[in-house]
Amino acid sequence: MTDLSSKAKTLLELHQPGNPVILPTVWDAWSANLAVSAGFTALTVGSHPVSDSIGKPDNEGITFDELTTRIKQITDAVDVPISVDIEAGYGEDPKRLIEGLITAGAVGLNIEDTVHSEGGRLREAQEHADFVGALRAASDATDVHVVINARTDLFVKQVGDESDRVERAIERLKLAAAAGADVLYPVGFHTDEVHKRLTSELPLPVNAIGHPVSNEKSALAALGIARVSFGPLFQLVLAERANDVLAAWK
Repeated sequence: MTDLSSKAKTLLELHQPGNPVILPTVWDAWSANLAVSAGFTALTVGSHPVSDSIGKPDNEGITFDELTTRIKQITDAVDVPISVDIEAGYGEDPKRLIEGLITAGAVGLNIEDTVHSEGGRLREAQEHADFVGALRAASDATDVHVVINARTDLFVKQVGDESDRVERAIERLKLAAAAGADVLYPVGFHTDEVHKRLTSELPLPVNAIGHPVSNEKSALAALGIARVSFGPLFQLVLAERANDVLAAWK
């Protein structure tokens, strides 16, 4: 447990606005080893890539037990802090989610506000904050300060009027921050202006999604971003390049 506590502390300390931690999004022991061999010192496990890796769909097409089985394979293979996308929580109790992640060797999580098991509805702002608060309480009952990355899908789902979407996202994420989140994730590809508003008006480090080929670390750093992950895009880029290699052998 002491080692996991240390990894959790390290993961949290890596979140520096203007000097973002890059967390390559991996899905199995092979991809995790690939990223660590390339010099990355922390990783995140994405729901879409990990579901793809076992032939199941994203949006909670796998169970929490299937996810933690995969996480344990990854943490057995690499000795770096691991954060895990747990989607909306797979319908599990926050205490079980925290205990399952820690048992599997993870020290961080993403929690989103889209409830896939209920038709993809968006949790109400306070409802999402309450879920974040329950995860924090469950983490506080252990010796590991699990790094909670609270995500909102307001942008990717284009919920409500565009004219005040940034304001609503900020309000929603401020509630999650007050409930105990460590990092805030307004997922989506934003203009520089929107990124600057998010990083200046939100009270915690901000996670941005980055494209591993078409975005640059320095550009996101200049916008005040503290964490960059790739979602399913790293896996997709590797698939495209694999197709190029294999095409010559058809």
